[in-house]
Amino acid sequence: MDSQEHLDMEKSEIKGPSKEPSLMKTAHSMSSSSLRKKSDLMLCSKVRFRFLQLLLANLQEVLLGTKLSLLFPAIPFAILAQYYNFGDAWVFALSLIGLAPLAERVSFLTEQIAFYTGPTVGGLLNATCGNATELIIALFALHKRKINVVKNSLLGSILSNLLLVLGSSLLCGGVANIKKEQRYDRKQADVNSLLLLLGLLCHVVPLMFNYSVGFGNIKPSSALQVSRANSIVMLVAYVAYLVFQLKTHRQFFESQEEEDDGDDVSKEQAVIGFWSAFSWLVGMTVFIALLSEYVVGTIEEASNSWGLSVSFISIILLPIVGNAAEHAGSIIFALKNKLDISLGVALGSATQISMFVVPLCVIVAWIMGIHMDLDFSLLETSSLAFAILVTAFTLQDGTSHYMKGAVLLLCYIVIAACFVVLRSAPLMPDEPVLLTSEV
Repeated sequence: MDSQEHLDMEKSEIKGPSKEPSLMKTAHSMSSSSLRKKSDLMLCSKVRFRFLQLLLANLQEVLLGTKLSLLFPAIPFAILAQYYNFGDAWVFALSLIGLAPLAERVSFLTEQIAFYTGPTVGGLLNATCGNATELIIALFALHKRKINVVKNSLLGSILSNLLLVLGSSLLCGGVANIKKEQRYDRKQADVNSLLLLLGLLCHVVPLMFNYSVGFGNIKPSSALQVSRANSIVMLVAYVAYLVFQLKTHRQFFESQEEEDDGDDVSKEQAVIGFWSAFSWLVGMTVFIALLSEYVVGTIEEASNSWGLSVSFISIILLPIVGNAAEHAGSIIFALKNKLDISLGVALGSATQISMFVVPLCVIVAWIMGIHMDLDFSLLETSSLAFAILVTAFTLQDGTSHYMKGAVLLLCYIVIAACFVVLRSAPLMPDEPVLLTSEV
């Protein structure tokens, strides 16, 4: 028992002072925590050497502290499959599976760092790293000039969050609580809906510009220039959203979990040290980058091997597998009749991708000399517009039932069916031009 107390004392030394301000419990962090499991440090306490105790405790908290730990072996298998040329389809599948636990662990590690940096910096970390997997995949695809993969993967993440995640949550929550009235706070949903509509406008304008080129009224380069200007506007709007979320109207976005769990949430503390969390975060990011490179490099071969279009894989498969942990957490809280958290996960993630990740990719492409605009083509933009509008109508009254979830899910199935039969042209690695009139 003395050894256990000794380990606890050492962990408290690593944590530092406990006078830090309380960390903002957002829906995203609460959703991720639903897939974590408590670690038993009794075995670590029996190790004599302090360094080994801390190392084993870190390994247990980081690698075994999630219910998705069984998926970690997919990471070395993906590396071996790539090294020994097992086939691009195997490399793609294993890499995609390996990204799921890594994405959940990045969320865990940013939350651990936030305990030491305070609520404002912690909120910025969560807002920036919440969709790190999508951003890294998009940047690798951008580096290889696979513009369609960038656009489709980001579009798929937005559609997945608005229709699949939110629809599954409302359906499961409505069935599990069929005799209860399910209510949620509309304030957060209204803010996210407004931002999504602003993002939709920034996508529609370049689309209309490209269609106007054929009438001779607009120059072909105008859509690209408008897209870059709109991207700057979207980033400014996202910064204003962060100020709104973290400072002026923080109460709109704080999780309601505290009301039910009481002191358990307020007493939550970091389980690993700051530098340990930072080191693990760097390591996890490196592996995410490696697997993302595998995914981007093998997506065409996987498409040919499985008989699925690249559009379907980018828009449907990538978001579902890559965000599996976040999606599962949203459904779990919906089953507990905590819809504010589920809505915060789905709408918050969709807003972050639409207003931050997408315009950031356009700006990065601009810096790299790549012509990437905000025109997602007619079918993709129409699907995005319909998803945003049907979600806004679904959430307008502040109540929920299983029928709303069922309709959202069916809408997602209809859109997915379109991309199953859609066969896009092969992606050329050195295809920098996006405007169809110039091809």
